[in-house]
Amino acid sequence: MPILTGDDFEPGWLFRNGHINTLGPYFLSKPKLPPYRRERIRTVDGDFIDLDRISRSSNSLCILCHGLEGSSYSNYITLFANYLSSKEMDIMAINYRGCSGEPNLQVTSYNSGTTGDLHDVVQYAGANYQNIYLVGFSLGGNLILKYLGEKKYVLDTRI
Repeated sequence: MPILTGDDFEPGWLFRNGHINTLGPYFLSKPKLPPYRRERIRTVDGDFIDLDRISRSSNSLCILCHGLEGSSYSNYITLFANYLSSKEMDIMAINYRGCSGEPNLQVTSYNSGTTGDLHDVVQYAGANYQNIYLVGFSLGGNLILKYLGEKKYVLDTRI
């Protein structure tokens, strides 16, 4: 993978401002909703996690982890889910506790330090796939890195 320096990238005239660069995709793209199928798994503390899944009968699964106050219906998640699904990859978009549109049963909420729910999702899905890819946005990225460090997984950062 090539190393990019600041001199290698020149944004389009509209996206030279960092704020526009951040907010532009939200306002300029309204992706179609993926053909999700909702699954619910139970947690050890008597609560639940809702997962939105797209099955393409692939041997590879991409688990998408949203950011703070996001969900599987956030623009960035739906864009990524649609794209990867078009490449015949199975998708599982996590809705952290309290983010699926239904209140959870326990007082416990999600944060970037609680990796137990992510572990439960990986264990739930893992037996059926040869490859599992984790993709996180903002808080989701932090959650994935912490989880991988705790489990001592080797990172493969190839794109």
